[in-house]
Amino acid sequence: MFQALANAFRIPDLRKKILFTLMVIAVYRIGAHVPVPGISPQMVVALTKATENSGALGLLNLFAGGAMQTFAVFALGIMPYITASIIMQLLQAVIPKLEEWSKEGESGQRKIIQITRYVTLGLGLFESVGLIATFQNTLIQAGELPATGFDWLTRGLILASLMAGTAFIMWMGELITQRGIGNGMSLLIFANIVARFPVTIW
Repeated sequence: MFQALANAFRIPDLRKKILFTLMVIAVYRIGAHVPVPGISPQMVVALTKATENSGALGLLNLFAGGAMQTFAVFALGIMPYITASIIMQLLQAVIPKLEEWSKEGESGQRKIIQITRYVTLGLGLFESVGLIATFQNTLIQAGELPATGFDWLTRGLILASLMAGTAFIMWMGELITQRGIGNGMSLLIFANIVARFPVTIW
């Protein structure tokens, strides 16, 4: 295995692709530790405890690579894109136009990918609102927020940050697919799980 890896680095084109993929994954992992606006270190501690004590949030946090417990800009992870892709796959069997595009080759696939992006942003918006409401209630119960919760400006900034994070993750995944090695989204999922694996085992 190590010999195969060494041989891969001897090929200039393949070496560039591997390094590019690793660089994008590194940027992705950094973004998983940058909290959204309005979140203090004390709030992060409260959210971490709440995430660890909740099975559902813990599972989502695993797929987000730990970004959810810190309420990072990449807290939604790649789940909106994965969900959008599944929805588009199912709709191809229901909507004739989508089925027609799927058979058109590369031009049709580009149209489907473009619609998938819009669906991803729509799902990201919906999930962002739900995540803000969930974490706001958690912070109120922990005494880190007043009963009124976040003010409207902070909510707007958090929502914009989560949406931007979703779009950026989608772009990074497509960059890896186009200019790196393998399927970008699959590699990002793998990176998230590997990043949380030692903590989860512990």
